[in-house]
Amino acid sequence: MARKIESHFIAGPAGRLEALLEEPDGGAPVEACLVCHPHPLGGGTMVNKVVHRIARAMRESGRVVLRFNFRGVGLSEGAHAHGVGELEDARAALAWLRARYPHLPYSLAGFSFGSRVILKLGCDLGDARQLLAAGFPTKRELFPFLADCGLPKVFISSTQDEYAPVEELEAWFRDFAEPKKLIWIPAQDHFFAGALDVFEAAVKASAAA
Repeated sequence: MARKIESHFIAGPAGRLEALLEEPDGGAPVEACLVCHPHPLGGGTMVNKVVHRIARAMRESGRVVLRFNFRGVGLSEGAHAHGVGELEDARAALAWLRARYPHLPYSLAGFSFGSRVILKLGCDLGDARQLLAAGFPTKRELFPFLADCGLPKVFISSTQDEYAPVEELEAWFRDFAEPKKLIWIPAQDHFFAGALDVFEAAVKASAAA
C-alpha cells in the first residue's frame, strides 16, 4: 500500500493552519505524532528538510504524522506571536490529530524552535508517550520546567550546532528530569548538514524504543 498523504486546514486560535497528514506505508498506525517546524522568522516551515526527515522516520516506524505551518507561515493565517501563539497553534493541531485518532497514544517531535514548542506543550499536558527535540536551541531562553517534566525526552543534536554548543547543552541536560536521552550526531551545523541520513536513523531508532 502506498503511503497516504492528505492536505488539511485546521482551525487554529488565529485562523486556519495549513497541515499535512501522512499515514504509514502499510498497516494501521501504532501511534500519532505531531511534528513542529523551526522559527518562522528564520524561514522555518513544515517542509524544512530536517522536519521532513523527522516526519518520514516517524511514518516509517508506524506513526501517523501531522505537520503544520505555524501562524503566518505558508497558507496558515495570523502573524508571528513570539512563541506564545505558536504554542497554542500546536495545541490546536494536536487536539485535531487526537480527535481523528482517539484510540492511539501520541508523541511530539520538533526541530529547533519547534522543539521548544513541543517540550512546553508536552510537559504541560503530561500524557505524551515521548518528546523528541531535535536541534534544541539553548540560547536566549531558560527552561526550568524541564527539571520537573517526567515524560520520556530524547534530544538529538549536532556536534557543531551554533545554537546549542556541546558544553552548554550538556550542562542544561544534566538538570533535566529523567527519563531522558541525549544523542550527538557528528554533523556540520544546526541543520545536520552532511549527516541527515544518520540523523534520520537516530530518530527512527528513538521512535521504536
